[in-house]
Amino acid sequence: MTHTLRAVQTLSDALDRMHSGMKGEMDMNASDLATLRMLTIREHRGQMVSPHDVATHLRISTASTTKLIDRLVASGHLERLPHPSDGRARVVVLTDKSRREFFQHFGVHLGAMRDVAERFDDGELDTIVAFMDSLTESITTED
Repeated sequence: MTHTLRAVQTLSDALDRMHSGMKGEMDMNASDLATLRMLTIREHRGQMVSPHDVATHLRISTASTTKLIDRLVASGHLERLPHPSDGRARVVVLTDKSRREFFQHFGVHLGAMRDVAERFDDGELDTIVAFMDSLTESITTED
Protein backbone atom coordinates (compact mmCIF):
# COMPACT_ATOMS: atom_id res chain seq x y z
CA MET A 1 0.00 0.00 0.00
CA THR A 2 2.87 2.39 0.71
CA HIS A 3 3.98 2.25 -2.92
CA THR A 4 0.43 3.17 -3.99
CA LEU A 5 0.36 6.26 -1.80
CA ARG A 6 3.82 7.25 -3.04
CA ALA A 7 2.53 6.91 -6.61
CA VAL A 8 -0.39 9.19 -5.72
CA GLN A 9 2.06 11.74 -4.28
CA THR A 10 4.20 11.52 -7.41
CA LEU A 11 1.15 12.02 -9.63
CA SER A 12 0.06 14.99 -7.52
CA ASP A 13 3.52 16.52 -7.91
CA ALA A 14 3.47 15.98 -11.68
CA LEU A 15 0.02 17.61 -11.91
CA ASP A 16 1.27 20.57 -9.84
CA ARG A 17 4.20 21.02 -12.24
CA MET A 18 1.89 20.71 -15.25
CA HIS A 19 -0.47 23.35 -13.82
CA SER A 20 2.47 25.64 -12.99
CA GLY A 21 3.60 25.41 -16.60
CA MET A 22 0.10 26.17 -17.82
CA LYS A 23 -0.08 29.23 -15.54
CA GLY A 24 2.99 30.66 -17.21
CA GLU A 25 1.87 29.76 -20.73
CA MET A 26 -1.58 31.28 -20.17
CA ASP A 27 -0.27 34.25 -18.13
CA MET A 28 -2.52 33.45 -15.16
CA ASN A 29 -2.10 32.99 -11.46
CA ALA A 30 -2.95 29.78 -9.60
CA SER A 31 -6.46 30.94 -8.62
CA ASP A 32 -7.27 31.94 -12.21
CA LEU A 33 -6.24 28.54 -13.53
CA ALA A 34 -7.99 26.69 -10.70
CA THR A 35 -11.18 28.57 -11.56
CA LEU A 36 -10.93 27.57 -15.22
CA ARG A 37 -10.31 23.93 -14.23
CA MET A 38 -13.29 23.99 -11.87
CA LEU A 39 -15.56 25.51 -14.51
CA THR A 40 -14.39 23.00 -17.13
CA ILE A 41 -15.16 20.07 -14.82
CA ARG A 42 -18.53 21.43 -13.77
CA GLU A 43 -19.43 22.29 -17.36
CA HIS A 44 -18.82 18.66 -18.35
CA ARG A 45 -21.12 17.61 -15.50
CA GLY A 46 -23.80 20.04 -16.67
CA GLN A 47 -23.56 22.08 -13.46
CA MET A 48 -23.92 25.85 -13.28
CA VAL A 49 -21.38 27.80 -11.23
CA SER A 50 -22.14 30.88 -9.18
CA PRO A 51 -19.53 33.33 -7.89
CA HIS A 52 -20.25 31.87 -4.43
CA ASP A 53 -19.34 28.40 -5.78
CA VAL A 54 -16.01 29.79 -6.97
CA ALA A 55 -15.34 31.38 -3.57
CA THR A 56 -16.18 28.16 -1.76
CA HIS A 57 -14.10 26.02 -4.11
CA LEU A 58 -11.03 28.26 -3.83
CA ARG A 59 -11.63 29.10 -0.16
CA ILE A 60 -11.30 32.81 -0.78
CA SER A 61 -13.40 35.79 0.26
CA THR A 62 -16.25 37.11 -1.83
CA ALA A 63 -14.25 40.32 -2.41
CA SER A 64 -11.30 38.30 -3.76
CA THR A 65 -13.70 36.25 -5.87
CA THR A 66 -15.19 39.39 -7.38
CA LYS A 67 -11.70 40.65 -8.32
CA LEU A 68 -10.77 37.24 -9.76
CA ILE A 69 -13.95 37.02 -11.85
CA ASP A 70 -13.57 40.66 -12.97
CA ARG A 71 -10.03 39.87 -14.13
CA LEU A 72 -11.13 36.74 -16.04
CA VAL A 73 -14.07 38.58 -17.62
CA ALA A 74 -11.75 41.44 -18.67
CA SER A 75 -9.30 38.97 -20.23
CA GLY A 76 -12.13 37.31 -22.18
CA HIS A 77 -12.02 33.98 -20.31
CA LEU A 78 -15.33 34.20 -18.44
CA GLU A 79 -18.76 35.71 -18.82
CA ARG A 80 -21.28 36.59 -16.15
CA LEU A 81 -24.80 35.58 -17.16
CA PRO A 82 -28.18 35.74 -15.44
CA HIS A 83 -29.10 32.52 -13.66
CA PRO A 84 -31.65 30.73 -15.87
CA SER A 85 -34.21 30.21 -13.10
CA ASP A 86 -33.34 32.93 -10.55
CA GLY A 87 -33.31 36.36 -12.16
CA ARG A 88 -31.54 37.89 -9.17
CA ALA A 89 -28.59 35.50 -9.28
CA ARG A 90 -25.67 35.32 -11.70
CA VAL A 91 -23.61 32.43 -13.01
CA VAL A 92 -20.12 32.44 -14.50
CA VAL A 93 -19.35 30.50 -17.66
CA LEU A 94 -16.31 29.82 -19.79
CA THR A 95 -15.99 31.65 -23.08
CA ASP A 96 -15.04 29.93 -26.31
CA LYS A 97 -11.68 31.70 -26.06
CA SER A 98 -11.12 30.20 -22.62
CA ARG A 99 -12.01 26.69 -23.79
CA ARG A 100 -9.69 27.00 -26.80
CA GLU A 101 -6.74 28.30 -24.75
CA PHE A 102 -7.24 25.84 -21.91
CA PHE A 103 -7.40 22.84 -24.22
CA GLN A 104 -4.60 24.18 -26.42
CA HIS A 105 -2.29 24.14 -23.39
CA PHE A 106 -3.78 21.01 -21.81
CA GLY A 107 -4.20 19.05 -25.06
CA VAL A 108 -0.66 17.65 -25.22
CA HIS A 109 -0.95 16.40 -21.66
CA LEU A 110 -4.42 15.00 -22.31
CA GLY A 111 -3.10 13.09 -25.32
CA ALA A 112 -0.30 11.61 -23.25
CA MET A 113 -2.79 10.58 -20.54
CA ARG A 114 -5.02 8.94 -23.16
CA ASP A 115 -2.02 7.00 -24.49
CA VAL A 116 -1.39 5.62 -21.01
CA ALA A 117 -5.07 4.80 -20.44
CA GLU A 118 -5.17 2.80 -23.68
CA ARG A 119 -2.69 0.34 -22.14
CA PHE A 120 -5.37 -0.84 -19.69
CA ASP A 121 -8.56 -2.78 -20.33
CA ASP A 122 -12.00 -1.48 -19.30
CA GLY A 123 -12.08 -3.53 -16.09
CA GLU A 124 -8.71 -2.19 -14.98
CA LEU A 125 -9.75 1.36 -15.81
CA ASP A 126 -12.99 0.91 -13.83
CA THR A 127 -10.89 -0.11 -10.81
CA ILE A 128 -8.56 2.86 -11.27
CA VAL A 129 -11.52 5.24 -11.58
CA ALA A 130 -13.13 3.82 -8.43
CA PHE A 131 -9.83 4.22 -6.56
CA MET A 132 -9.32 7.81 -7.76
CA ASP A 133 -12.94 8.75 -7.03
CA SER A 134 -12.62 7.31 -3.52
CA LEU A 135 -9.37 9.21 -2.94
CA THR A 136 -10.97 12.43 -4.15
CA GLU A 137 -13.98 11.93 -1.90
CA SER A 138 -11.79 11.11 1.11
CA ILE A 139 -9.83 14.35 0.90
CA THR A 140 -12.65 16.64 -0.18
CA THR A 141 -14.04 18.71 2.64
CA GLU A 142 -17.22 20.73 2.61
CA ASP A 143 -17.14 23.95 4.62
